[in-house]
Amino acid sequence: MNQFIFDIAVMLDNTQWSTLLHESYYMYNWVESTHVLTLVLCLGMLFLIDLRMLGYAFPGVPASSIADRLNMPMLIGFIVMFITGILLFYAVPVRTSQSVWFRFKMVLLVAAAVNAFMFHKRMNESVSTWDNDAKAPSAVRMGAILSLTFWSIIVIFGRFIAYDWFDCEYTDAGSLSQLLSGCINGQAQF
Repeated sequence: MNQFIFDIAVMLDNTQWSTLLHESYYMYNWVESTHVLTLVLCLGMLFLIDLRMLGYAFPGVPASSIADRLNMPMLIGFIVMFITGILLFYAVPVRTSQSVWFRFKMVLLVAAAVNAFMFHKRMNESVSTWDNDAKAPSAVRMGAILSLTFWSIIVIFGRFIAYDWFDCEYTDAGSLSQLLSGCINGQAQF
């Protein structure tokens, strides 16, 4: 599996657009800044919705009203954040794909997506019975707690991608950290 991921990353790295993006004097910085700013927009709205479900923010405002008003800016922020995240990966695919933090982040993003789907399903099925209550039912509150947890860890792991503490050169061959970091035959591949 590591070899497959590495081969795809090398293929992407060898494209002209990847090189131009990474070596651009301004563009990479603009993409990264846009990624961070839209992350703040998206997660700011998401956290307000989650905190409302937990009863900590705007307990007197109907939950459906908070969700309806914040869903569109959250979705716009998410779309731009997603596109810029792909561009950041595309700019440095080999190093990024071999980062243990990137791999953990991808797993957590899938978990966050499943949680978001379940959260919206549970909320939409039952919102008419508790919309004006200070706290949502326990299943919805659990989804909000998971959302806050997943996204907080995703942001931390995203920041850790810049630091390669589990570099292939410094870990024992065959160790778990080498496997998770994408080391191939005990050698650094970038």
